[in-house]
Amino acid sequence: MSRSRTLVPEAKQGLSKFKFEVARELGVPLGDYNGDLTSKQCGSVGGEMVKRMVEEFEGHMTTNH
Repeated sequence: MSRSRTLVPEAKQGLSKFKFEVARELGVPLGDYNGDLTSKQCGSVGGEMVKRMVEEFEGHMTTNH
């Protein structure tokens, strides 16, 4: 059972698109099957996604205050 869930189900498609965009930029070959990827490759994609989301959030915080 997966404990991971999307808080806003409508965002699932956008997050998936974002993941593939980041992977492409990092040169990580994501596809339908990713069992041959290393933990480092997968982690780099997830880490970069979080980094960009935090930067986006911080940008909104500084412009709204």
